[in-house]
Amino acid sequence: MNVLKVQGVCKSLGKSRVLSDINFELEGGTVTGIIGENGSGKSMLFRVLSGLVEPTEGCVLYNGESLRKASPDIGLVMDDVSMYPELTGKKNLELLAEIRHQVGLKEIEESIRRVGLDPEEKRVFRKYSLGMKHRLVLAQAIMEKPDFLFLDEPTNAVDAEGVQIFYKIIKEEAKRGAVVLVSSHVNSDIKELAKEVFKMEKGRLSKI
Repeated sequence: MNVLKVQGVCKSLGKSRVLSDINFELEGGTVTGIIGENGSGKSMLFRVLSGLVEPTEGCVLYNGESLRKASPDIGLVMDDVSMYPELTGKKNLELLAEIRHQVGLKEIEESIRRVGLDPEEKRVFRKYSLGMKHRLVLAQAIMEKPDFLFLDEPTNAVDAEGVQIFYKIIKEEAKRGAVVLVSSHVNSDIKELAKEVFKMEKGRLSKI
């Protein structure tokens, strides 16, 4: 079973403490939620968990090993995840798939369909609506069937139909055995999805 363990994680930017003594442990097969307002530290925590940012103190363990040693399969959705603007959605995912060579065209097209998009869409990413862009970002996060799935405000700017698709996928990924962590400032998102809920406030995480 996949396990994510966060021990004493702190993050400072200059004299500002963004994360303070974060501790939790998550197991695969469940969805865990974090509720917090914008600026509370949620996005920084996700950057630390995914290895985009090094913590100032503490550690993150994937199945008992550090990020560098474990080299875990991580799927990530954040607002600042970007794609090549002049390429189609499928071509963007094909390029990303070439990095690890874990999936082929069949899996790429399947992930695009799962989020409610057409893999044969000819429009380039730049011409996608904001909701379509968010759907494609989710498709890239799930296409390699990651062991750890981190979704920061995944339903932001997504229409009602898209929200239901996202909910369904998140539940399916947990059922598959992934460690799924979802953040939102919308309580209804978290209540719909999460078995366990935390609150992030001024860089501190507390269980609700």
